[in-house]
Amino acid sequence: MRSLTRGRLASLSLAVAAVCLAVPAAPSAYATDVEPAAAGKYVALGDSYAVAPGTREYDNPDDPCRRGPSTYSRLWAQQHSSYSFVEASCSGATTAELTSQQVPQLTADTTLVTVHVGGNDVGFVDVLKNCILTIDDKDCIAGVEAAKTAATTSLPGALASTYAAVRAKAPNAKVVVVGYPRLYTIGGSCGILGLSDRERTALNSAADTLASVMADQAAKAGFTFLDPRAAFDPHTICSDGKVWVTSLEWDKINESYHPNKAGHGEGYLPLLNAITG
Repeated sequence: MRSLTRGRLASLSLAVAAVCLAVPAAPSAYATDVEPAAAGKYVALGDSYAVAPGTREYDNPDDPCRRGPSTYSRLWAQQHSSYSFVEASCSGATTAELTSQQVPQLTADTTLVTVHVGGNDVGFVDVLKNCILTIDDKDCIAGVEAAKTAATTSLPGALASTYAAVRAKAPNAKVVVVGYPRLYTIGGSCGILGLSDRERTALNSAADTLASVMADQAAKAGFTFLDPRAAFDPHTICSDGKVWVTSLEWDKINESYHPNKAGHGEGYLPLLNAITG
């Protein structure tokens, strides 16, 4: 075979170089994996029902927000690990406090929000304490009726304002308004111990009033209302079933009348999953 001249060698080299430049280099087998983008962003807003009172499990028992690992929002986030998760909920929150302290943690890329607030606005904790500490049924029932009046007069406007703030900060998010369960099975297994059935019935009626107001305001805002009452009813205090709500605990009053671990994991979580998928 005849040897190539210098000119031909130079031309061949340029052609090979041009081909190499035109073909992309194959990715290295040792290239660093790129972190996949989150499928969505979930932000949980709420009061003590959205955090850990009742579960007796806390990240930090001295933290006034009283967050813990067994709440429905944490469990949902664990089941949907492709979502980023922000827990803004804090025990004791009112609608005003939620709007000023929690709503700012929403961002435009938020895709799911749960909002669990309203009970503190009508003084429901004080109502419960009053029913526990007073002897006469009439005092308890009067307190319940005052809370129901607040729920139907001042709460609708407060919720409407809060929901509007949520929508403004998270314009594209699916928003789920989470309700409160009834507390008692009337004529159940508690007998004559504790509150009377008249008091228990009054407290249940307060939960019904809250549900009605919250569902109405959620619908007006274009949000979805998660109503836990039917699911919780076979598991309320004095029921014969597995109880999902803590009863009165004198050693820890602030644990009383909140969803326990089963209430979060077997009550709220499946209901939230049914809405969100």
